[in-house]
Amino acid sequence: MEGLAIRASRPSFLCSLPGLGGNSQPRYGFLRLPAPSNAAENTKLVANSASFHPISAVNVSAQASLTADFPALSETKVKDERINGEEKPENIVWHESSICRCDRQQLLQQKGCVIWITGLSGSGKSTVACALSKALFERGKLTYTLDGDNVRHGLNRDLTFKAEDRTENIRRIGEVAKLFADVGVICIASLISPYRIDRAACRSLLPEGDFVEVFMDVPLSVCESRDPKGLYKLARAGKIKGFTGIDDPYEAPLNCEVVLKHTGDDDSCSPRQMAENIISYLQSKGYLEG
Repeated sequence: MEGLAIRASRPSFLCSLPGLGGNSQPRYGFLRLPAPSNAAENTKLVANSASFHPISAVNVSAQASLTADFPALSETKVKDERINGEEKPENIVWHESSICRCDRQQLLQQKGCVIWITGLSGSGKSTVACALSKALFERGKLTYTLDGDNVRHGLNRDLTFKAEDRTENIRRIGEVAKLFADVGVICIASLISPYRIDRAACRSLLPEGDFVEVFMDVPLSVCESRDPKGLYKLARAGKIKGFTGIDDPYEAPLNCEVVLKHTGDDDSCSPRQMAENIISYLQSKGYLEG
């Protein structure tokens, strides 16, 4: 994974609006990798399933390096297994809708996009997502929030917090968020999503500019002092393994669209002010117009 560099050209948004960069982005996708021989023993598999293939995000714009980064791929059919690459089985055909995306956007008087809020547990992602959804609703804009905890009650209830399941969790949410954006809804995805490469793979699902990455830049010490669910305390006690920020890394965005800082001081922005910063960005890019 560490061999795949993330190149970002979009500027951060604080309280001002810098100009946009024009460099093209590398394309990312999700690839099914062969599982270790004992994977089936430790995983609940669908009935009659012969094997389990965890999903990992890879850079699909650099085909030549795939087998170098993942030696096991030399014995697999990379093109047939790729999920969001160009080549698919012949019996799977994309059916175009009779109503185009621009028609839906004209009806709703807004442009569909995905606002991806990422940050440590306790950084305020869900709080800002709620404030943003309410502020946009008050402006007559249609939104829907995909909360990281909520989706694990249904869509992703079968997933654990192991690395491969976290990748699959993010992949599913990214695909659902894309569907919302396609119908003209402003989709707010609020989840830790700790790995850059997984977020980049979700970005690649959407047209250029329609993925707005929002980084909750809050120090670990502040998040841990809040600890609304008591998870940091459990992680420090060794009762939770692989907890982001404690014994599993969080990879902060290198160059996202919006950065929301909160130092824990009284002078820090309120959730409503943070939501307004995001709205200012959306307005500047024309997403709140038909």
